[in-house]
Amino acid sequence: MLGLTLKELSLAFREGRISPTELCRKCLNHIKKTQHLNAYITVTEELSLKQAQESERRLLRGVPKGPLDGVPFAVKDNFCTKNIRTTCASRMLKDYFPPFNATVVQKLLDQGAVLMGKTNMDEFAMGAGSIDGAFGPVKNPWSYTEPYRTLAGPEASWVITGGSSGGSAAAVASLTSYLALGSDTGGSTRNPGALCGIVALKPTYGLLSRHGLIPLVNSMDVPGILTRNAGDASLVLSLLQGHDVKDSTSVPAPYSPADLPEKLDVRKICVGIPKEYHALGLSPETLAEWSRVADLFEGAGARVEQVSLPHTQHSIVCYHVLCHAEVASNMACFDGVEYGHRSSIDSSTEVMYATTRHEGFNDVVRGRILSGNYFLLKQNYQHYFVKAQKIRRLISDDFRRVFSAGVDVLLTPTTLTDATCYRDFTQEDNRTRSAQEDVFTQPANMAGLPAVSVPTALSSRGLPIGLQLIGRALEDHKLLSVAQWMEQEVAFPSISVHYTYRESSDTI
Repeated sequence: MLGLTLKELSLAFREGRISPTELCRKCLNHIKKTQHLNAYITVTEELSLKQAQESERRLLRGVPKGPLDGVPFAVKDNFCTKNIRTTCASRMLKDYFPPFNATVVQKLLDQGAVLMGKTNMDEFAMGAGSIDGAFGPVKNPWSYTEPYRTLAGPEASWVITGGSSGGSAAAVASLTSYLALGSDTGGSTRNPGALCGIVALKPTYGLLSRHGLIPLVNSMDVPGILTRNAGDASLVLSLLQGHDVKDSTSVPAPYSPADLPEKLDVRKICVGIPKEYHALGLSPETLAEWSRVADLFEGAGARVEQVSLPHTQHSIVCYHVLCHAEVASNMACFDGVEYGHRSSIDSSTEVMYATTRHEGFNDVVRGRILSGNYFLLKQNYQHYFVKAQKIRRLISDDFRRVFSAGVDVLLTPTTLTDATCYRDFTQEDNRTRSAQEDVFTQPANMAGLPAVSVPTALSSRGLPIGLQLIGRALEDHKLLSVAQWMEQEVAFPSISVHYTYRESSDTI
């Protein structure tokens, strides 16, 4: 039941083989059994059951709201949910209950989907491991699979999910929800998608509304979609895309059928391999997998060409400046006056502001605010911020030139390696970790292009390796068609988590 695709599940609902209430209870039960993963900050059990019962009544009458009616989903805790706590994994918003739903959340609810809860993350989405939030780190479900436990030993340290949408990725990978929303600013959906062995889509900038997504970097933030396969991602995208009057950066959706083609003729596809993505620290296994999948495309008749994106080498530094500058601006509203945490130390307005922000934000957030304000100082603005914007344009032009030359998609790694052990990951500071983990993903955000991570194999440690496809703007459907072909060719194994070393002996 928990391993069905969205189409299979929708058909099972309509035929009466599964009831939404039965499935909702099963997912809630699995959330309890997988509490050690710390994937959820808030579980909406009472609301979930109510929504599932309403869905069941609609299905019995033969009037479902849409193809997702009754389908359990999870939402990253930086999307506003009406009267449901929305924290951004921060003490600053630990008691914030928004009065409205984010547009993408509302669209899922309008389809009859069943909200299971709000998922864990790095505080205010600033991180690449989902370990820097106020509610503790998220653990990768693959840490508890037989292959990893056999190879690493029963006492091996658990591995990270990646970030910052680690809770959403863990929720989908552990089969407690069929899809999840994440946010993607520099790779925050694709990174955990790759490390947790699921499909993670960053749509074209503006294709999905950002209304109700608590901003990190307005010019790069995109709601991301995490599912178990490319077909499910395509279905969800078709329901969420489109212009929103509440988001001036949103764009009308181009025509694209929800269903991906059963068989894609890859002989008509040109796949580009960027030579600059042979980055320092790329593991031999990931490199071998990248080469293997490129060979699969070539063997099936696709044209595979090496291409150059020369300004990629500057993208991490450029992203660092732009990200921190916008963070400084976006975090200014959290001052203890209108909503969120307010310090009890209020001997003066300035003291209240300072202590509120010191108590509410962790070191990572405060550090980015400080450096962002430094970049925006009058004497630094031209030297840092304006120069970074110029480099961003050059990065975008690199992509445009490659796609204009006939390349349809770019094939790259998603991450440097498979998932890192928690104790190893914490040896370096947040900024260093983020720079390393975002090296392949953030250029697509700088250029506003669609990108998807697809799991392709297990490493020698029994952990997922994912590869990334980057496509032309607004050609998200074509990108997912190629992703589905790749998915069919590599036949990535389903997760099988055994809890025999814990209290339960159940298998997902």
